Amino acid sequence: QWQLVESGGGLVQPGGSLRLSCAASGFTLDYYAIGWFRLAPGREREGVSCISSSDGSTYYSDSVKGRFTISRDSAKNTVYLQMNSLKPEDTAVYYCAADKFADGWCRSSKYDYWGRGTQVTVSS
Repeated sequence: QWQLVESGGGLVQPGGSLRLSCAASGFTLDYYAIGWFRLAPGREREGVSCISSSDGSTYYSDSVKGRFTISRDSAKNTVYLQMNSLKPEDTAVYYCAADKFADGWCRSSKYDYWGRGTQVTVSS
C-alpha cells in the first residue's frame, strides 16, 4: 500500500533552517514527479517546489527561490526540501505529493498522491 510521510517540521526562529523529508513506501519515488506544497490559514495552497522524474528539473515559487532546495535520495526513496533563511510568512503546513504524470507542473490539482503534512512555524 502506497504511503507518503512528511517529517522534519517544527518551530524555528526567523533566519533559521529546517529540512523536510518526504519518505515513500509502496512505490518508487524516482518514477514520480514530486511536489512540496504549503497551506497557511486564510491562504490558498501554494506550490513551493517541484522536481520532475524525467530529468530532475526543478521549480521554485518566487516566494522561496534562492532559499529552498528540493532534492531526491533514490537509495532512501525520499525527497527533501531544505529550507534556509526562513521567514514568518513561511509558516504553514507543508505537504509532499507525487504523481507519475505531473512532470513540469507544480499545481496541486496535478498530483494524486498526498502525505498528511508537517507543520512549520517560523516565529521568534
